[in-house]
This record gives sequence, structure tokens and C-alpha cells, in this order.
Amino acid sequence: MRSIDHHRLMEESAATTSSSSSSSHYFPIFTNYPLISAVLAFTIAQFIKFFTTWYKEKRWDLKRLVGSGGMPSSHSATVTALAMAVGLQEGFGGSHFAIALILTCIVMYDATGVRLHAGRQAEVLNQIVYELPAEHPLAESRPLRELLGHTPPQVIAGGILGTVTSVVGYLVTLIAK
Repeated sequence: MRSIDHHRLMEESAATTSSSSSSSHYFPIFTNYPLISAVLAFTIAQFIKFFTTWYKEKRWDLKRLVGSGGMPSSHSATVTALAMAVGLQEGFGGSHFAIALILTCIVMYDATGVRLHAGRQAEVLNQIVYELPAEHPLAESRPLRELLGHTPPQVIAGGILGTVTSVVGYLVTLIAK
């Protein structure tokens, strides 16, 4: 039975590929819905951080376009969009979705756990170094990055952004067919 299902899937894939446009034949990565959803969710999250920094601090900070930390979590948005897109495209009962879901859980857990606490430790260490006398050998050391992890609301917001991005992308692909 398994080989029949595999054979049917291969036929459906061949039929879909043959009906695709010629540009997707040469560059299938540009029609990879899960990849596009993940990259788009990451980009949207980073732009949200960029513009909220400008709104709060009245300055443009280009580091926010690529930096970690802040609201919403771009890592959470990326992996959630990927998992949802895989689930919507290939089904939520398959092994590809299971892999993407486990990856999502690990990334989100890491963002609120290890990375968040490492950022908080960096804040404390930077304060200690700042208070050292000028003649101390570490007084001139470069400050550690403090925005590493995320609070649970930042991770949840990233997850919501990723879900919305992939669902809207899925609806667009349905309309385009």
C-alpha cells in the first residue's frame, strides 16, 4: 500500500510540475510556498522591529533589520510560517509537518529560555564592567549583546505573525490556481 501511495504522489507531482509555468520549471525555489512564507514572515517581523524602534526612539537603527531580540520574534515567525505552510501544503499528518513542528517548538523554547537568560546575563555583566575603575584591564572591553532572546509575548506574537503569513500565502496560492 505504501508504494501505491508513493506512486500516486509522484504522478500528482509530475502533473503539477508539467502544468507549472516555464519560469518555475527553471527556478522552482521561487514557487516554494513554505520557503516563501518563512522568508516573508522573517522580513515582516524585522521591518516591524525597525519601524517600532523608530517610533519609540525617533531614530533609524539599521541593526534592527537583521538583529535578534525584540517584538515580535522573527525566529518564531519564520519557523511557525514554515511549519504552517508545510502543514497546509502537504497535510498536518505527514512526517514533513512533524519535523517542521518539532523545529518550531525547539526554536520557540530556545528563544524564551537559553537566549533570553543569556541576554539578561549580558546586561548584568555589562553593568559590572561599566562600574570597573578605568585602570582595570576589562574596563575598555566591548559590551556584550543584550538583545538575544525573547519574552513569551514576543514569541507568541512571532508565532501569530508566522501563522497569519502562511495562511494568507496559502489563500493567495488557491486564488492564483
